[in-house]
Amino acid sequence: MGDNNQMIRRIFIAVLLLGFLIGSAFVFHFYRVFFASNTAFETPQKEVLIPSTDTKIAAYDTLVRMVEHFDFFQQAARRKGYQPIPGRFVLDKGMNNNDLINRLRSENKPIRLTFNNQKTLMHLAAYVAKKIETDSTAIMQSFYNADFLKENGLTQDNVLSICLPNSYDVFWNTTAEQFRDRMLRQYKAFWTPKREAARKKIKRSREEVVALAAVVHKESYRVDERPLVAGVYLNRLRKRMRLQADPTVIYALMRKANDFDMDIRRVLYADLKIRSPYNTYRNRGIPPGPITMPDISAIDAVLFAAKHEYIYFVADPSRSGYHLFATNLKEHNKNKKIYTRWLREKNIYR
Repeated sequence: MGDNNQMIRRIFIAVLLLGFLIGSAFVFHFYRVFFASNTAFETPQKEVLIPSTDTKIAAYDTLVRMVEHFDFFQQAARRKGYQPIPGRFVLDKGMNNNDLINRLRSENKPIRLTFNNQKTLMHLAAYVAKKIETDSTAIMQSFYNADFLKENGLTQDNVLSICLPNSYDVFWNTTAEQFRDRMLRQYKAFWTPKREAARKKIKRSREEVVALAAVVHKESYRVDERPLVAGVYLNRLRKRMRLQADPTVIYALMRKANDFDMDIRRVLYADLKIRSPYNTYRNRGIPPGPITMPDISAIDAVLFAAKHEYIYFVADPSRSGYHLFATNLKEHNKNKKIYTRWLREKNIYR
């Protein structure tokens, strides 16, 4: 009888030990699958970009290089019901699978998108396409969409107006349409009651203001002088005079050549004859669209232009970037002589 009890006790102890070992193995495996460090990169952080197409395949093709034990990651993903979503995710060195999956599931990190003074919509699209998932062709097509243009009273010539130079937080997987619509929302928000009142006072549409601001932007890179330059152009418009702005001729030449990266430093008299709706030597009024993406300071310079009687200006050789202003042609011709004399002295007259 005693031997039987001893045997039972031994069997019981063995079963307990086996259960303990099995339980320990299960706990250890559970720990390794969910809570052990499982990153394979050495940098403090690693960016993961998961595309909107072939999302699951692309995600796992990327993640297999990010984790040390991909089989454990897959086990954790199955148990947590993880399905990859597109976006930009930032992983930390030493993360476990539980934290990795939680981050990949819910923490799509935006990027800071900053752009300034892009020459054309094409240049803007090319720049943005380097920062987010969509391509430049899709961006161009979204802006030129006929329904979008009609709905918002825009044209292919002036749609660049809605893109204000600034910094924006956007998701990497932002679509072309989402980017376009974000620009439109920001553009509408830009037109505060104060700016709207100023716009109505000068009797110009929003897009006309931006188009004129682009000319002001090109004429003077001195922010403090821009309201003075804008005042000249508004005076000329009120008098039904042509703007006669050299930057519009340069733009017309680039547009004709389909090369907006041409280096045109000075405008020749022959250039003034180019037939283009952008040539303000031939056409009255404001160009049909912006000749560049103007600074906000240039837009505000038009809206809150300096009040004066000037209708002419020419570069001031004594102050780099500034101009000499005149109220009449006689005074302007004197200023022009000062400038042309300086050009000859510097041997840069064409």
